[in-house]
Amino acid sequence: MKKFEELKFNIGELKGISKKNIEEHLKLYAGYVKNANTIIDKIGELSADSEKNAFVLGELNRRWSFEFNGIKNHEYYFSYFEGGSTPLTTSGSLSKEIEKEFGSFSAWLTSFKTLAMTRGVGWAVLGWDHDTKQFVHIWVDEQHVGQLNSVCWILAIDMWEHAYVYDYPTSEKKKYIEAFFENLNWKVAEGYFTELQH
Repeated sequence: MKKFEELKFNIGELKGISKKNIEEHLKLYAGYVKNANTIIDKIGELSADSEKNAFVLGELNRRWSFEFNGIKNHEYYFSYFEGGSTPLTTSGSLSKEIEKEFGSFSAWLTSFKTLAMTRGVGWAVLGWDHDTKQFVHIWVDEQHVGQLNSVCWILAIDMWEHAYVYDYPTSEKKKYIEAFFENLNWKVAEGYFTELQH
């Protein structure tokens, strides 16, 4: 299996999310890349005698989805900060579809922020279901529990404490959510949505 490479992100100064928090968060992302590659190596080694190593291989394969999604989830997340804060294009297809399904952007935003306040660690996700051609809100526990088949990510916010612990106590994660949206480059999310329409 092909190994993963750590991506580099061009993230400038953010409002309400410190350089220190981004630096530490990127180190955690690097750990997912390292651990995923370690699992690839271990599965390759142990597969030489898959019967003898069946239990260990099973546990490594179980762990694989956590590490794999830890990579991919964070690559979405950090991409939203590249290029600086950019507003949603009100005449664009993403904005129009949000208004069509939720009634207004404001109604959607309130709903999504409520999702992001879900207790526990995980991800709040605005996804697009290829089959039904509609938006789906998803809460993904940890990195991998609750991912939905046929649903692709458009926008996601990391709600693990590590995403904001250097800037806000856990009792103030609502402030982190506000900071996320203040720094969001909507052009990135619009780009993901546009890709899914082809």
